[in-house]
Amino acid sequence: MTEPLRRRFTSALGVFALVALVSTACSAGDPEPPPPTSTTQPASPGESPGGPESPPAGNGIFDDAVLFGQSAAFSGPAQELGLNMRLGIEAAFAEANRNGGVHGRRLDLASLDDAYEPEAAVTNTQQLIETDGVFALIGEVGTPTSRSATPVAAAADVPFIAPFTGAEFLRDDGWRNIINLRSSYYQETEEIVARLIADQGVDRIAVMFQDDSFGRAGYRGVLQALDRRDMEPVAIGLYPRNTTAVRTALLDLQLGDPDAVVLVGAYQPVAALIAWARYVGEDWTFVTISFVGANALAEELGPFGDGVFVTQVVPFPDDDSLPVVASYLDALAAHDPDAAPGFVSLEGYLAGRMAIVGLERCGRDLSRTCFLNEILRGAPVDIDGFELRFGGDDNQGSDAVFLTVIRDGRYVATVSM
Repeated sequence: MTEPLRRRFTSALGVFALVALVSTACSAGDPEPPPPTSTTQPASPGESPGGPESPPAGNGIFDDAVLFGQSAAFSGPAQELGLNMRLGIEAAFAEANRNGGVHGRRLDLASLDDAYEPEAAVTNTQQLIETDGVFALIGEVGTPTSRSATPVAAAADVPFIAPFTGAEFLRDDGWRNIINLRSSYYQETEEIVARLIADQGVDRIAVMFQDDSFGRAGYRGVLQALDRRDMEPVAIGLYPRNTTAVRTALLDLQLGDPDAVVLVGAYQPVAALIAWARYVGEDWTFVTISFVGANALAEELGPFGDGVFVTQVVPFPDDDSLPVVASYLDALAAHDPDAAPGFVSLEGYLAGRMAIVGLERCGRDLSRTCFLNEILRGAPVDIDGFELRFGGDDNQGSDAVFLTVIRDGRYVATVSM
């Protein structure tokens, strides 16, 4: 790094406290996971959960209800992802419940906060299965949490469906209880690298990623995409999970003099990195993947967000010309009139709708085996035109990747960079 660049960066360090656009609420070290706090979420306001007040461990199937469970981040730096994923699932369940449920059974959701920490996810998953007796787990948020929760679910033969992660390990054909809705991180990063090269002529690409299983999953996707083109990253930056400690990562990226940086992380540290880089005068192209939580990222970035690209795995949540989005918007407004549409809650809604299809196909004679078979080995799942295709050893329903860019604080759909 040249001496002028060092002085420029040191100056930025001294005044960064004045930049109020990025949250610094996280400590530099990983926090201890909180004790799990159970919150049974009725599918719509005013409804009472089905079954006894404290149902014994079972299969989550009652005469008048089916109980799903979710462990996700409802606190901490990734909380917007968990809250919005839950919001979408609840909107789908409430929509079904207003029409009498599924084969006479109301859909309920029990939620536990894991704060995006693997240890808490294990405890939560055990509680949901062994104490609450849920029928299936839905909408887990994150790769490290999913990696720790999936063995618990598999050992109990409990379906683990629609996790909010594109990690490749969840797509292994050895799993018999996992259903993925979204495209993988490999598919997202392939699209990113392809677009950077084809549209911008970029040949110097760097990567910053979260130093855990999620970050490494995205990083491997970037490496794979670059390797196909006989390229490699010009620089690599890391940051610890559940922090915004990205200053060292920025220094490492500057050493590589990149034209573009692919970011694999949660919205607060990603926003912090972009704000720092732009504050010190770097004009890199920034691209990040869907896990970032698009709405939260745009809010965190403020004016620093213009020109930041984000890949998405669901359609644009305001495009009511698409029947599935129109249904989502109606369901969201009916469930929570104050809720703003977003990519994450749309994915949650699709997850809920996919679960409903499995329940509908099984009829009153519902079982976990039937539920899994009807989705994974049945006909394609058509959610108002958004089609999920499974089959054989393929447990991932959608291969769609969409490209968006922030303009004036809002997301705009685009087909190129």
